[in-house]
Amino acid sequence: MKFASTRLIAGDIKAVVGFYEMVTGQSAEWLAPVFAEIVTPSAALAIGSLETVALFNEGSAEAGANRTAIIEFMVDDVDAEYARLKDRVELVHEPKLMPWGNRSVQFRDPEGTLVALFMPFTDSAKQRFASR
Repeated sequence: MKFASTRLIAGDIKAVVGFYEMVTGQSAEWLAPVFAEIVTPSAALAIGSLETVALFNEGSAEAGANRTAIIEFMVDDVDAEYARLKDRVELVHEPKLMPWGNRSVQFRDPEGTLVALFMPFTDSAKQRFASR
């Protein structure tokens, strides 16, 4: 099995796609007017509009309701990314060292989903990610 993507359901798909394009520096691939993907080397972030929920089962997903997941991107320099984004995002916490060895910053996307940018910081964290 290969992990392929995480999908967000967006009330305002253009705002959410634009936000993740700004954060990642990558253009989204619009596969339909109601669906876009930002493809990274390891997985994709898929974004569907509210209209796509009816394709699964009406009411099975709700835009802006997530409070359990954190979308994480590994970056080369957390502090540089923080400096680039700090005035453009809703900050949750400034860069800090986490107990598991990553240096991380968190903020929210336009619909409230937590987003973390991190870099392996300690030797053990660097070793964990060396083979990924």
